[in-house]
Amino acid sequence: MDNGAGANHKVKFPADFAWGVSTSAHQVEGNNFNNQWSAWEKAGRIKSRDHVGLACDWWRNAEQDFDLARTLGVNALRLSLEWSRIEPREGTWDQDALSRYRAMLQALRDRGMRPFVTIHHFTNPLWFEDKGAFAAPESVRLFERFARRVVESLGDLCRDWSTFNEPNVYAALGYFLGEFPPGKKGRFIQAARVTRNLCLAHAAAYRAIHEIQPQAQVGWAQHYVVFKARKPESAIDRWIARFIDRRFNNNFADSILDGRAPFPLDLFGDSLPEVKGTCDYVGINYYSRLRIGFEPRSPRTMFFLLTVPPHKPQGDSGIEVPYGEAYPEGLRHAVQRFLPFNKPLYILENGVPDRADRIRPWVLESTFQQLNTLLAEGTDLRGYFHWTLTDNFEWNEGWHLRFGLIELDPETQARRLRPSAEIYSKLIQGTNGHHG
Repeated sequence: MDNGAGANHKVKFPADFAWGVSTSAHQVEGNNFNNQWSAWEKAGRIKSRDHVGLACDWWRNAEQDFDLARTLGVNALRLSLEWSRIEPREGTWDQDALSRYRAMLQALRDRGMRPFVTIHHFTNPLWFEDKGAFAAPESVRLFERFARRVVESLGDLCRDWSTFNEPNVYAALGYFLGEFPPGKKGRFIQAARVTRNLCLAHAAAYRAIHEIQPQAQVGWAQHYVVFKARKPESAIDRWIARFIDRRFNNNFADSILDGRAPFPLDLFGDSLPEVKGTCDYVGINYYSRLRIGFEPRSPRTMFFLLTVPPHKPQGDSGIEVPYGEAYPEGLRHAVQRFLPFNKPLYILENGVPDRADRIRPWVLESTFQQLNTLLAEGTDLRGYFHWTLTDNFEWNEGWHLRFGLIELDPETQARRLRPSAEIYSKLIQGTNGHHG
């Protein structure tokens, strides 16, 4: 690699660099009625009051979006598997669902795209949720069994696997902030126990996948947020920013790095030696920077408040809270945090909610500069995946937040390329030899 001087020096991206888009099953497939998120929606817990409905209609016709992805020039696409379709009842496997996923993976390969498959992206089958999901000790065995079944069924079409998407978000929002199902608040110890089981389930799946497919590349996707003290002059705000940074960004990751149990279980002498080193790469999901500070009047948020200064660049706001400051330089913080793993790194998600495409073009171009610089410094960065291809159902925010390079009308299923789609396409073209 040519490491020429000067920040603007054009680096040759590796020939096999993965330029991709990222998606997840529940958000795009449509008509998923058998998982805990559909139950959450039925219970009226989606803040926008939207219904996922057909989503992007991928279960019937993902291929139309694959065609659009191909026109952008991406060579990789990340999707996830819906456990509730594949194992609708405990121990019952749906061959038709596995066949549909085979067809999707084959369609990607036929279009020259490398599939990256996430085994668990936030959704649990209802039967698994009823057993206590990842709060239950048997979750480790059940998840390993599921991972084994999908890799046996799909392994000939894919070798890049993520066990879990954002285990730190799953635990924090489900058991501490109450924003995700099961909607538990302030269950600090339970969140730690859930994380512990996620770590054990990941390690068990990691070994099972390698047993079936020795050449597999297995990792996970870690959500990373840059936290900054809301009042830098306040010692308590600085302490909170450091504490939340460690607890959120290192949660799960530390266990894989050195086998320690999630905080605070590690303080009681718990450790997870069998989890240490169980990754072939680290996937990073990075979006934003948040200011964090002490707020005595806010017991609902555990007495801390997350804010974004109004003059900072940001995409569209969430229904109740700002989504975060668009801060492309933060990508460097995220990458540096995971360098100690000495593993290849993939940016598995990065994007901005921006219906009008106000700042997405800037975010894409600035992020591209960051990738360029990191590669010039010799960072082992293997791929970048934009979140997302087509506007999709954004969990609690429903259709309110729009992350797509392609605008979607959920009613008519009509698609329209946003200007940023062309910008992403041009950035990709400029890296792989054929400029113009």
